Amino acid sequence: MTSRSSTMLKPFYSTPHPLAGEMVPLTLFDLATYDIFVPIMLVYPAPTPSNEELKEGLRRAVALYPHLAGRFAVDHRGRRCIHVNNEGLLVVEATVAVDLSTTSYPDRPLQEEHDAGVALLQIKLNRYKCGGLAIGLATHHFVADGHSMSTFLTTWASAVQQGRDFTPPSPFLDRGITAVPRSVHTPAVVFDRQDPSAPLSLSLSPSRFNNITVRFTAEFLAKLKARVGVRSSTFQCLLAQLWKRTTAARCLKPEEFTQVRVAVNCRGRADPPMPLEFFGNMVLGAFPRLQVQDVLSWSYGQVVGAIRDAVARIDGDYVRSFLDFGAAHGEELTGKGGTMCCPNLEADSWLGFRFHDLDFSGGPPATFQPPDLPVEGLMVFMPSSVARGGVDVYMSVAEDHVTAFQEICIPWID
Repeated sequence: MTSRSSTMLKPFYSTPHPLAGEMVPLTLFDLATYDIFVPIMLVYPAPTPSNEELKEGLRRAVALYPHLAGRFAVDHRGRRCIHVNNEGLLVVEATVAVDLSTTSYPDRPLQEEHDAGVALLQIKLNRYKCGGLAIGLATHHFVADGHSMSTFLTTWASAVQQGRDFTPPSPFLDRGITAVPRSVHTPAVVFDRQDPSAPLSLSLSPSRFNNITVRFTAEFLAKLKARVGVRSSTFQCLLAQLWKRTTAARCLKPEEFTQVRVAVNCRGRADPPMPLEFFGNMVLGAFPRLQVQDVLSWSYGQVVGAIRDAVARIDGDYVRSFLDFGAAHGEELTGKGGTMCCPNLEADSWLGFRFHDLDFSGGPPATFQPPDLPVEGLMVFMPSSVARGGVDVYMSVAEDHVTAFQEICIPWID
C-alpha cells in the first residue's frame, strides 16, 4: 500500500532575486548536451530528517539557483530560454508500507514524472515503514551539468543540516558569459563539425543493451596504476582498461577505428577560466581515437597517453573555437551530446562529485544510483559506496556483447 501527494514547491526569498522574471537564453554549452532529464536516487537508512525539514532546506537551496525553479520558454527572438519565473519545483511525497531492505532497493522513483510535468527540477521522497528514505531527483540537462548538480545537492544537504543557521554559498549565475565568441578571429578552427569529435545525434534503443556495474577494488586500482607505469589519474587508468576490454568483447576488425568521448569540465580550461561556482553547463568532449589493433596491442601506458593527449587538447583555444562554431552553426548543436555506439564509447567521470557523501543530518547514503544509461557504449565512473576506496563503473553493453564482456572484462591485470 502506497500513499502519495505532490506539490509545486517555491523557493524562499526575503527579497526578489536579481534574475527574477528574466528570460535567460540557453547557451551553446547547454544546447550541445542531451535534451533529456537525468534521474538519480539516494537511499538512506533510518534515522532521516522529516519531509518538512527536507522541503524547507530545498526552498532555501533552490533560492540560490533560481533557474531550477523556472520553466523552458521561447523569447521574442525565437531563442530557447529558461524563464526565471519562480514557478517552483515538483515534489512528490510517498509513504510505502514496507521496510527498506539494504539488499533490495526500490526502482528509481521518478520515472513516471519525467514526461508529465514542466518543472525543470523534480524530486520524490519515498518514506518507508522502517524510517528509511529514498530520494529520487531528476533535472533537465539543459539546466545544469553534473558538476553544477553536485554543488546544488551539497547546498541542499547543508541547508537541511544547518536549518535557520544556514550559511549560503555564492554561485556564479552569469550564463551569458559563456556565449560570447572571440572578438578577434584566429585562422585556426579547432572545433570542426566534420571532425569525428563533432557532436552527433543520440539514438535511443533500450531493447538492445543491458546496464551492468563493474566494481574495481582499491587493491586492483593500485595494481592497475603500477601496470600503467606513467603518471595518470584513476579515471584515465580505468578508461584504458575498459577501452581495451570492451574492444576485445566487441570482436571488431583490427583496422577499424574506435574512439571514446571523454566529458571534460571546461571551467578551468577556458581562457580566461570560469569560476568553479559557475552554475550551468560547461562540458565538452575530448576524443581519443585509435585503430582496434592499437587499442589491443599497445601497452596500458600508451593507451593512457592517447587519452591524456586528447584531453589536453581541450584548452582555451578549443573552447573559443567551439564558441565561434556555435555562433555560426548553433542549431546544429541542439540536443546532440555525442556518439558512443559500437565501435565507440563515452566515458563520464563522476569521481569528483560527492554524491556518496551527501549527509542530510542522518549520515551518508547507503547507496547512490546514477541514471539508467540510455544508449549502448556509455560509461559512468563513480566512487564505490560498497568497496572503500574503490570505483564502480556503470556501463551500457549491447546484448550481443554481454556474455563476452562478462568473461573478458572481469577486473584483472594480464
